[in-house]
Amino acid sequence: MTLNAKECQLVKELKGQEELCIEKYSKYASEAGDGQLKELFTGIASMEKTHLSTLNSIEGGVVPSTSGSGSSSSGSGSLPTSFSKAPATADCENDRFLCTDLLTTEKGASHLYDTCIFEFRDENVRQALNHIQKEEQEHGKLLYDYMKVNGMYEAN
Repeated sequence: MTLNAKECQLVKELKGQEELCIEKYSKYASEAGDGQLKELFTGIASMEKTHLSTLNSIEGGVVPSTSGSGSSSSGSGSLPTSFSKAPATADCENDRFLCTDLLTTEKGASHLYDTCIFEFRDENVRQALNHIQKEEQEHGKLLYDYMKVNGMYEAN
């Protein structure tokens, strides 16, 4: 498979987004006060590295298969599925900031994938990007769930 100029540019943008996610999740895992939040950030950083690897493969003309993976988050195996209320600490406000920033980052990543999916000619590439987008949405949902349990997200 050969990408055209526009597709090459879009892959470059997506890779930049994934690199930003990896950097933020890795950095924020060391800054988070709550252990379950550190675990969440570390697990998501690992998944973002897989996304970057997929994009590198696509850029090289190879589309990894996304079939047979079941749940799109099954590849990590280390993401929590539920959260308990974190102990009240001085780190709570910092954890709120980290979560809010990452939730905003995930919204941007999901939007970028949504736009890019329509720009690729190859159906297999579109499916791979769609798979990544679903995982980005799951990351946002996990962040939201953590924030909600800990009173960090107020829906009006």
